[in-house]
Amino acid sequence: MAKHGKKYAEAAKLIDRDATYESLEAIELVKKAASAKFDESVEVAVRLGVDPRKQDQNVRGVVVLPHGTGKTKRVLVFAKGEKLKEAEAAGADYVGDTDLINKIQQGWFEFDVCVATPDMMSEVGKLGRILGGKGLMPNPKAGTVTTDVTKAVQEIKAGKIEYRLDKAGQIHAPIGKVSFDAEKLNENLKALIDALNRAKPAAAKGVYLKNIAISSTMGPGARLNAASYR
Repeated sequence: MAKHGKKYAEAAKLIDRDATYESLEAIELVKKAASAKFDESVEVAVRLGVDPRKQDQNVRGVVVLPHGTGKTKRVLVFAKGEKLKEAEAAGADYVGDTDLINKIQQGWFEFDVCVATPDMMSEVGKLGRILGGKGLMPNPKAGTVTTDVTKAVQEIKAGKIEYRLDKAGQIHAPIGKVSFDAEKLNENLKALIDALNRAKPAAAKGVYLKNIAISSTMGPGARLNAASYR
């Protein structure tokens, strides 16, 4: 069993582990319980009523949080010709083709998200093991393989996040920072849950949103009243 320090123990007293809270109350408690010296992220964990072993019950997608995550992501775009210029104009941090592929093969990873135009994927595919292992491989389902590089870059910069079901049937995603106003965190939370509801697989039976909890990076979690989102 994990051991926690005195600060965590004191913070944990603020939250009843056996209770469920409405979202705003839970957010206020998580903000109050955050005690780290840095601006902690606020994260959501959602347990879904799906079988992660079955392909037709997989849940994966993207959502643009209305107030962003509080972190500016470094975007790399694999493109050629006019699309290369378009990506630069959209605000991509790094743009190139084989030069960037070679750089990554040599161990360079100074970026957070990769976007690629479809005509580059045959080349980018050479980085499958390298990027795939870090969750950085461009993917059409995540909107990172596209001809509209302007939209892709701007949405990522604006706060687009990707959510994906893990082996335990849970979704983990950031919704902002402890320094955010509670209302902004609540709106980001609602945007994420709405996206998950829209992504509900047709094969999913019974209760879909089973449990929802939020916490800060170093703080205790608070369980939400999941029924209010169904």
